[in-house]
Amino acid sequence: MQEQHLYEYAVIRVVPRVDREEFLNIGVILFCKRAKFIRMRFTINAEKMALFASDLDVDQLRLNLIAFEKVSLGLKEGGPIAQFDVPERFRWLTAIRSSVIQTSRPHPGMSANIDETFDRLFADLVL
Repeated sequence: MQEQHLYEYAVIRVVPRVDREEFLNIGVILFCKRAKFIRMRFTINAEKMALFASDLDVDQLRLNLIAFEKVSLGLKEGGPIAQFDVPERFRWLTAIRSSVIQTSRPHPGMSANIDETFDRLFADLVL
């Protein structure tokens, strides 16, 4: 039997008008402390976004999500927060914020294959 790993994930959301609290799921971030694993993926469906928020600057949103991704990957270009260890980066990325990019509360799970779980969550919650 394969070893089970405890993981946490959060859904990345775009909230075009924070005052209305309406959102569209656009990505997932998954973290496993034991495996020192953190992975993030996002997609911007331009057609869906235009229906949801026609005045949103999609190019700027993409740049902000790329910066978010750099932090998750721990890249130097991600700034000082990207240099934190994996759990601290996940906590920073999933912190409650009042901005266009937000995340759900973290949710726990168990998995024998974290990569497969990540792909499944992305397909189920975003696509």
